[in-house]
Amino acid sequence: MVKINTATRVFDSDELKQANIKHIIKTVDAALKQRGYNSVTQLVGYLTTNDPAYISSYQNARTLIQTVDRDEILKEMVRSYLEKDE
Repeated sequence: MVKINTATRVFDSDELKQANIKHIIKTVDAALKQRGYNSVTQLVGYLTTNDPAYISSYQNARTLIQTVDRDEILKEMVRSYLEKDE
């Protein structure tokens, strides 16, 4: 007899959002590095000025990073940095 699991599954939307932001940052980082840019400098420039020209359009990186609010990116970066020391 096959048992069917009918229990409701709960997904943590914060964890999904964090994973999405991390994926986007890593994808943009890889695209910038492939084009020969210092990805840290370019990302900081974008995050401090909101000028998308800091991010190359290579591999759709510019469009991709603009799908997430800058404040959310900064929050995730600070959270991730602080959790590393715990």
